[in-house]
Amino acid sequence: MILVTGGTGLVGSHLLCFLLKKNERVRAIHRKNADIGSVKKVFALYTSEVDSLFNRIEWTEANITEIPALTAAFENITRVYHCAAFITFNPSKYNVLKKTNIEGTANIVNLCLANKIEKLCYVSSVTTLGSNLHNQLITEETPWNPGKKNSVYTITKYGAEMEVWRGTQEGLDAVIVNPGIILGTSPDGGGSSVIISLAAKGIPFYPSGAMGIVDVQDVAKVMINLMDSETKNEQFILVSENITYKKLLSKLAPLFGKKPPTKKLSKRVMLFLSKLDWLSNKFFRTKRRIIKTNVRSMFSSSLYDASKIKNELGFQFTSTQETLERIAKESGKASN
Repeated sequence: MILVTGGTGLVGSHLLCFLLKKNERVRAIHRKNADIGSVKKVFALYTSEVDSLFNRIEWTEANITEIPALTAAFENITRVYHCAAFITFNPSKYNVLKKTNIEGTANIVNLCLANKIEKLCYVSSVTTLGSNLHNQLITEETPWNPGKKNSVYTITKYGAEMEVWRGTQEGLDAVIVNPGIILGTSPDGGGSSVIISLAAKGIPFYPSGAMGIVDVQDVAKVMINLMDSETKNEQFILVSENITYKKLLSKLAPLFGKKPPTKKLSKRVMLFLSKLDWLSNKFFRTKRRIIKTNVRSMFSSSLYDASKIKNELGFQFTSTQETLERIAKESGKASN
């Protein structure tokens, strides 16, 4: 039986559907207040037999930070897909990030070792990789730079990777995938859905940065292919295209009958707004919306080389245009 953590998230929900369509036996853990029914929204994108597919999942209430319930979830498990993570870039949430992303992953690794799990697949992020000068492509071998102004999220995801590598030193077979910005329909409307929503509204502004993107379907397919292969103790960048924010928003806008953005955002203005946002949070307890590390990433260009996974599996990523057209239709807001 296969165990999936983070099954109600963007990657986990699509992965569950793909595994079930392969007739795999699947157990998925969920937190106490998680809306597991929202996963059906994703299943409906792939099949008309939503309930029959969904009902084949063995849902188990467990938190990756709570060992007793997590231990029970590992009973009769042979393979593990670890997709669960806490995602925020707010520095004040560092302790929660550390608890979930690092300690939670350590718990998964330890239980994999204790239960002699055949293989673990961990979903990390391209943000844990190093950076290169002069827009050189970043590879899996680009060294981590601890002196860089990394976000608290990135720091804890890197720490989680270290736990996985520690597990491999103790006999665990594992693979790590490092996706770029994942494009796809999420059960909770989070993640890249924010970018889609901005494009659907016809936002006129764009930041000057560039990033790597990838289709959520490609992420799920690669994970399954890696787990079914002999490949072990390796990590792989999953990026279909390096693209500027302007180009991405310009591709999306027409799909919603909107005009492409034409006005360049000012980094200086955004950093100023970030400072106001911080002050508002500090004195009035408002929710942080413009975090400095996010602003920096919007105006930086990180370009990635995904040739390793292409060579390893002979994998071909879905084209950006095909991905965006599909997601726009899935949103129900696409222009006729």
